Amino acid sequence: MKKYLSAFWLISGLIMLLPVSVHAHTGIDDVTGFEAGFWHPIGGADHLLAMVAVGLWAAQMGGKSIWLVPATFVTLMLLGGILALSGIHFSHVEAGILISVLSLGILIAAALKFRPTISACIIGFFALFHGHAHGAEMPLAIEAAAYCFGFALSTALLHAIGIASGCVLHKLNIGKIVRWSGGVIAFSGIYLTIA
Repeated sequence: MKKYLSAFWLISGLIMLLPVSVHAHTGIDDVTGFEAGFWHPIGGADHLLAMVAVGLWAAQMGGKSIWLVPATFVTLMLLGGILALSGIHFSHVEAGILISVLSLGILIAAALKFRPTISACIIGFFALFHGHAHGAEMPLAIEAAAYCFGFALSTALLHAIGIASGCVLHKLNIGKIVRWSGGVIAFSGIYLTIA
């Protein structure tokens, strides 16, 4: 137990040492739409943490949530991206993204489980913010469809990593590590908000 708690605090401390520039919204220099879209969610701690957290939470809830929660996130994230590309803007997008990281971390740490449809609604709300940020940050001279496909694919892969990690840890009967990971994600959300 002490070994796991030490690892938890070490990982939390290391994440808090990350520079603020790890946010994905610092500009993209890729020349193709697919590349720019694919690397956007991976290139920043805020998106990366949230995408993996969606998968972890889905695995933690199990059942229908394993596919419904990530599928809802990707679908509504695409909708948010399309809205941004269409000129429909949300206010407080960055705040919504940071709240999603903090909230998902808390949901995982507390092992909160809801009906799959309620979980999908929670995830869908956060997905709109992430998608809007992706759409608003699209470089000008690239193709929108390829860009959207890129960020949808990388998001789905990050969800799959979270699901696989959560399922493996559950099968090894060390599901508490998933909860501790939620704590690390929540602390990271606090750090990203302050930084």
